Amino acid sequence: MIEPIIRPAVSNDVSEIIELCKLHAAYEKAEYNTSGKKEKLSASLFSDTPALFCLVVESDKNILGYATYMKQYSTWDACFYIYMDCLFIKEAYRGNRLGEKLVARIKEEAKLLNCDLIQWQTPEFNTRAIKFYYRIGATSKSKERFFLETE
Repeated sequence: MIEPIIRPAVSNDVSEIIELCKLHAAYEKAEYNTSGKKEKLSASLFSDTPALFCLVVESDKNILGYATYMKQYSTWDACFYIYMDCLFIKEAYRGNRLGEKLVARIKEEAKLLNCDLIQWQTPEFNTRAIKFYYRIGATSKSKERFFLETE
């Protein structure tokens, strides 16, 4: 394997990112519908004012994983922070510090966006990820996330 690089996603990556999202959803025991995702993700990632940013880990022209994040505002803290929406590495490549490298790169991006904090969540059963997050120095808060559809 060629030494992996971390780079911003480009429009040609979207189909592969969708496949990674599908694997990620299966890993988290969730459903994932690919319908319409290519157009929506492309618009969110590559507009003049992107709503979402994506980094990919690539080796030998193969994408091994991805992370997505966005800038958000905390009313309680009265400041902006980075919300890391997804972090996923293909199973065969886990344990090679690729997730750690992705998080380190997001920390760099956060500084460029004047954000001092990164937040994210993971399912309680994802004990491997939880151990990883604690190992890199993250702390956790116990909260439940709720969803309300508008239709």
